[in-house]
Amino acid sequence: MAARSTLERHPLVTLSRMLRAAISRAAVPAARRLAAPRAVASQARFISSSLPRFAPKYAKSHEYADVSGDIATVGISDHAQGALGDIVFIELPEVGAKMEVGESFSAVESVKAASDVYGPVSGEIIEVNDKLGDEPDMINKDAEAGGWIVKVKMSNPSEADGLMDAAAYAKHLEEADH
Repeated sequence: MAARSTLERHPLVTLSRMLRAAISRAAVPAARRLAAPRAVASQARFISSSLPRFAPKYAKSHEYADVSGDIATVGISDHAQGALGDIVFIELPEVGAKMEVGESFSAVESVKAASDVYGPVSGEIIEVNDKLGDEPDMINKDAEAGGWIVKVKMSNPSEADGLMDAAAYAKHLEEADH
């Protein structure tokens, strides 16, 4: 027992214990700092999963309508922008203009072709994505989010029920390829 207490008092053992204690004291806050972002990320995932998600509905003519209440955000699908290629110009409608299902409300021009954009729902245009006037290629970069064309106050929100969800649209695209 005396040998052990002598060893415990040895300067190297004492130094070793002091270093372990210092590392331990530093490691605990460091571990907490590392764990904190995980907890925040976990909470953010929970919060974002409880918010409404972007769930557009699609027309056979390749426009989408992302409906929230009686407002629809309308644009062309990612598939449509890919088929058109690099978009170089878009004809934007005026705020206050009427949109009708199946009728042209806008046109896009690309290096390959020009195409009309048809209304997937009916209503009054309440907002236009003016950024597209200067940057029409935003549609190519993010067609179904930042590349939206107009926001419409729908006159008949039940029209959106006749549009396809993402799975039905994917099936429609598959069938069109065959």
